[in-house]
Amino acid sequence: AGRAAAGESLALETIMREHNRLLFRCARGIVADDASAQDIVQDAYLRAFTALDGFRGECALGTWLARIAIRLALDHQRQRARLVNLERAQLRTILQRAIDSLPPIYRSVFMLRAVEEMSVNDTALCLQVSTDVVKTRYLRSRALLRDALGAQLEAQSAEVYAFAGARCDAVVAHVLTSLRHRQLLRDNDS
Repeated sequence: AGRAAAGESLALETIMREHNRLLFRCARGIVADDASAQDIVQDAYLRAFTALDGFRGECALGTWLARIAIRLALDHQRQRARLVNLERAQLRTILQRAIDSLPPIYRSVFMLRAVEEMSVNDTALCLQVSTDVVKTRYLRSRALLRDALGAQLEAQSAEVYAFAGARCDAVVAHVLTSLRHRQLLRDNDS
């Protein structure tokens, strides 16, 4: 942090590359889109690097940076007054795919009970089965849906809020350029 506080570009770049994912995920956990989260990460670094002499080491540098990013994300969220993790259309598509994956005997009961909101008796009459069969199949369909949705979420969790490559490079380049313009950065050769 000492070399970074002196404005050494390599030290600042190292800090950013080490903490980009953490800050992005902190911000993205609060704001509803990647672009806003990326802007927040850049702003967090700019605020942190212009106040590095204020970092007293009472916590880890990553924790300090994360607090700044979270505070900025919450401010952004308050201004926009909305927190949406998945758009309704995306959620509906995911749910429809999960329902479509159910075996027909469970899907038909689920559709009548959960989607059409039919009573157990009416569902039993429509499907020409007993009310006990409707209850059993409905419970089983819900369990199958939970499993299907859970498996789908787990399979994609490693890819959630990825922050590497071009995105990481863009944040580093933006912050370093902004610091140079503010004349708060000195190159490693200096």
